[in-house]
Amino acid sequence: MNMVGPASQSYFSQRLRLRYVDWGNADKPPLILLHGGKDHCRNWDWVAQELCNDWHIIAPDIRGHGDSQWSTDGNYGIMAMVTDLAQLIHQLDLSPVSIVAHSMGGNIALRYTGLYPDTVRRLVAIEGLGPGPEMLAEREEVGQLQRLRNSIEEKRNAAGRQVKRYATFDDALKRMQEANGHLSDEQARHLTTYAVIRNEDGSYSWKFDPYVQHWDSVDLQQSDIHKLWGNITCPTQLHYGDDSWASNPEKDGRMKHFGDNVSVKTFANAGHWLHHDQFDQFVGELKAFL
Repeated sequence: MNMVGPASQSYFSQRLRLRYVDWGNADKPPLILLHGGKDHCRNWDWVAQELCNDWHIIAPDIRGHGDSQWSTDGNYGIMAMVTDLAQLIHQLDLSPVSIVAHSMGGNIALRYTGLYPDTVRRLVAIEGLGPGPEMLAEREEVGQLQRLRNSIEEKRNAAGRQVKRYATFDDALKRMQEANGHLSDEQARHLTTYAVIRNEDGSYSWKFDPYVQHWDSVDLQQSDIHKLWGNITCPTQLHYGDDSWASNPEKDGRMKHFGDNVSVKTFANAGHWLHHDQFDQFVGELKAFL
């Protein structure tokens, strides 16, 4: 595919300079594409190419990812990221906005929409509900205080580790392909191109802050998260891949926390990155829904 690239812009949230790309057509309805953890906004390039003639597409790099600034205090709590999204929508005057979000981005978008339901027109969250009931039960067995201790220890250990370096671009590309077996060679190369930065010694490293891998254990109570889901009033789709590790809310009981405006779509032969694994089907569903 011959791609016409978007314009790179930036905004400030909580004293961080955060980057987003703008695909133009400012007179069209606004659509935010929000990536997942350890990812970047150019993940959405193929989707943006399909939709940019009918939508004003904004795709941000979440704090600590892509070309956005790293948090100086290592804070990557999910609610800090919700605040960043709220600031982007407020500053660019995007409300009412439609949002398509993947994984961690879906978690952010669902919480934002529950907080400000009148500002979101339509929402698609790809495997974005966060930990399923089984994982949450395991966390409860550990206990909140021990999770706090573990979080402090993880960050201390992270501070002592060097950022992973790959001698060549092809080495980084190989790692991308190993981690995401459904990707085509073209997809993997494109995603890796925007995911790495070249170091002064000629090696390559991932752009994301290593601290993003260590979630703060202090968060909203699960009951409050359920209330946020219940507050969502816009038409909403939750997308899941049949081959993914993510827990499907139709099977694990979490759909009971949503209203009748929320439905689940499943994709056969697709993993966690279903918008890449079954691109044509995903875009078809997306166009019909939006």
